[in-house]
Amino acid sequence: MWACGAIVSNIGTWMQRTAQDWLVLTQLTHNNATSVGVVMALQYGPQVLLLPLTGFAADHLDRRKLLMTTQTLLGTLALGLGLLTVSGLVQLWHVYIFAFSLGCVTAFDATARQTFVSDLVSEAELSNAVALNSTSFNAARMIGPAIAGLLIAAIGTGWVFLLNALSFAAVIGSLSMLRLGELHIKDRAARTRGSLIEGFRYVRRRPDLRAILLMVFLIGTFGLNFPIFLSTMSVTVFHAGASAYGFLTSFMAVGSVMGALLAARRARPHIAFMLTGAAVFGVGLTMSTVMPTYWLFGLTLIVIGISAQTFTTTANSIVQLSTDPGMRGRVMAILLAVTVGGTPIGAPIVGWVADTFGARWALCVGAAAGLCAVSVGVRYLMKYRNLRIRLDAWRIHFSMDPEASGR
Repeated sequence: MWACGAIVSNIGTWMQRTAQDWLVLTQLTHNNATSVGVVMALQYGPQVLLLPLTGFAADHLDRRKLLMTTQTLLGTLALGLGLLTVSGLVQLWHVYIFAFSLGCVTAFDATARQTFVSDLVSEAELSNAVALNSTSFNAARMIGPAIAGLLIAAIGTGWVFLLNALSFAAVIGSLSMLRLGELHIKDRAARTRGSLIEGFRYVRRRPDLRAILLMVFLIGTFGLNFPIFLSTMSVTVFHAGASAYGFLTSFMAVGSVMGALLAARRARPHIAFMLTGAAVFGVGLTMSTVMPTYWLFGLTLIVIGISAQTFTTTANSIVQLSTDPGMRGRVMAILLAVTVGGTPIGAPIVGWVADTFGARWALCVGAAAGLCAVSVGVRYLMKYRNLRIRLDAWRIHFSMDPEASGR
């Protein structure tokens, strides 16, 4: 029931994100990637600003009711932006305000949505459920941008926002129809003095979580700026239109769905999967910088999508499975804030690089972030899991102590 409602809403959300970036890049500015970066910064910055409140809310409030509230607010904001755009009154500063407002609501929605999965299934099924939830999100990511690109060309960006507003009825309906008696509700965390910062103390005591969060910060800040990467490559390098931009996003989403399905097959996640994902992500972005044609660039996006999804889904699963249930909401809030909270730093920088040196150099920034994340993961495994690397007959061999623990 949840999956059916969520995928409809997620398709609408990806349609809006695509239309919003295209509106800023081609209609409200003259192909200014820095402005797209500012919009991203305003939309993702609240994840950091509201971090203590979002984690606290997910741990202490009824997650289903919280989601119904946030989904209603998100639909209302999409409706407002759509009406402004359709009427021809929209200006860049309007988009900035709506992006920040969407970011504030999404900060609460994303944390509750991620942890709500643990209310739907038992602990034994949690890793698989996290991966399948991610599959649903990325299936929408594959469909939504392609639909948005076609609709933008046919009827305009404003109607895409209005259709997204309508899509929220699906997830609100699914939440209202859940059989409450079958939910796996855990005891809510006690409201004790200092509980807001206990999540940070918990992470500080866990070297494995610290390593994961640093890896996620590097890739999230400089590597996951795909609205900038794809829009600038589409417009300035391949000189393509809105539909071509939408299909580029869908190319990467194909890889993301594949990566999420592969993650769902694994019984237990491991940080080594994150390491592999980060390495392939860095190499894939490096390859994409030299692709001479639109279609070859699109093929590299499939590889990048698989690796990025392997990385993020594994991080999500490890954090949820290895965190005490009473701390899960706060730690997940920290993870989500780190994932997108670096965007206010990275997106304007990546946008400036794209404007100053070209879109291909912006991709190089993301590639470097992936390779730096690999070095963080290797350092953690060597220090806490006794990772050893040796070369034998021109083949690289890895070994780790299974008894060693980084917790």
